[in-house]
Amino acid sequence: MATTAINQSVEKETYLNAGYGLKSWLLTKDHKRIAILYLISITVFFAIGGFFAMLIRLELLTPAGDLVEADTYNKLFSMHGIIMVFFFLIPSIPATLGNFLVPLMVGAKDLAFPRINLLSWYLYIIGGTMALVAMFMGGVDTGWTFYTPLSTEYVNTNVIPVALGVFVAGFSSIFTGLNIIVTIHRMRAPGMTWSRLPLFIWSHYAASLIMVLGTPVVAITLVLAALERAFHIGIFNPQLGGDPVLFQHLFWFYSHPAVYIMILPSMAVISEIVPCFTRKRIFGYEFVALSSIGIAVLGFLVWAHHMFVAGISVYAALVFSLLSYLVAIPSAVKVFNWTATMFKGSISFETPMLYAFGFIGLFTIGGLTGLFLANLGVDIHVHDTYFVIAHFHYIMVGGAIMGYLGGLHFWWPKMTGRMYPEAWAKLSALLVFVGFNLTFFPQFVLGYMGMPRRYHAYAPEFQVLNVLSTAGASVLAVGYLFPLFYFLWSLKYGQIAPNNPYNAVGLEWMTQSPPPAHNFDKTPVVTWEAYDYENQPQEEVPVV
Repeated sequence: MATTAINQSVEKETYLNAGYGLKSWLLTKDHKRIAILYLISITVFFAIGGFFAMLIRLELLTPAGDLVEADTYNKLFSMHGIIMVFFFLIPSIPATLGNFLVPLMVGAKDLAFPRINLLSWYLYIIGGTMALVAMFMGGVDTGWTFYTPLSTEYVNTNVIPVALGVFVAGFSSIFTGLNIIVTIHRMRAPGMTWSRLPLFIWSHYAASLIMVLGTPVVAITLVLAALERAFHIGIFNPQLGGDPVLFQHLFWFYSHPAVYIMILPSMAVISEIVPCFTRKRIFGYEFVALSSIGIAVLGFLVWAHHMFVAGISVYAALVFSLLSYLVAIPSAVKVFNWTATMFKGSISFETPMLYAFGFIGLFTIGGLTGLFLANLGVDIHVHDTYFVIAHFHYIMVGGAIMGYLGGLHFWWPKMTGRMYPEAWAKLSALLVFVGFNLTFFPQFVLGYMGMPRRYHAYAPEFQVLNVLSTAGASVLAVGYLFPLFYFLWSLKYGQIAPNNPYNAVGLEWMTQSPPPAHNFDKTPVVTWEAYDYENQPQEEVPVV
């Protein structure tokens, strides 16, 4: 009896208690702990970027812009964009959920290069710190795109430290992508063939290819802009024989595929949530998997649709317009197959599924309005208006962040061993959905009416819709704050999570919650097809 009591009192070994103290976290090589470090860091940057967004919306409550001066407003939207794109959206899912789940899903004990994984986090922190220091030194007013010649003129302060911060963070992205690619190729469990890989893995594989192939281009571009600014070498300055449009070509060659770095991992999350909460095998698994690769390939061929008014030739514009229509096809394949999976499914309306519904609806609106922008005639009318702002945020916020929050809720019990309060989570999902649409749908109307973006003041006839948009932003902010509080609350007071609270399939659900430091006691053997809910495998899997 005494022995039994002692055994029961022994704490279960998990990655969370495998080492104690700050040093054990800062020097860890465990992919799960590094994912948690990323999660904390990314949340801080999300809060800073969101704070800037609220200041922007408060400034636009009145036509005259009474809150801040015009120069300060320029810096607000610039730092908002830089922080949200480079330090939140791009690393959000690959560096957190991807880092945590990719080895678990393929049956590996860690990522292929654990030390490089830790290095990537430190590079991310160094790059982010450089950007924040520049912000406190006065910030930049170039927009998140760093367009020349504005970014190469000395009237704009702190461009070089911010650009170098993004440059350093780019290496973090490259290393993360390399780690994921090598892990998927070389460390899959026995029986985990390519046709049995979870769609989460397929999407992360495609996103990682973009990270590795595209990020060096923007890194070199920002270095060239810094050299132009410091030494006047004449790459982008027409007075010295350069071409400012060249910067746009180089920047968008990466930055349009970067949209898919942000959205493909969110699509990965939805592809896991939908079959789980409909209790059905994903419809058209092969098409959904290959559509991820199709998005990655076509994403590199459409960059100049951002430049229809930049002076490119009519023939080039026609080619890029056609390619921009084509890139919508693989995205539409995913939406169709998710919808077909839900058809006649036994749908469970739990919080992750609510975020999946939100993603599908909002991403569809964002995708359809993207087709408007692929049309030359329409794009010339609405370019650099709030129509583009609304479209971009329907993809990035309505798509990428919805998927990120859905994934956090879905795998939170696995990551922490605790359940979150379901009622509060559902309320938060509702607030996010309502607040988001109230914020950004009026901006479609504003853009179509001709309100330009990045303006400190605007015509009085636009005020009603701007007030509506600011009210929506307030609701959205509350919706984003809720998960922060109840996730933290759940760490101490949440119910103990079972190993598989959603009765899902996949190797990550067949280890304990939270997982042990080594993921699996023995290497699992995969003997079932992906998403086979009709013949669901048991928690105890064959091992070697």
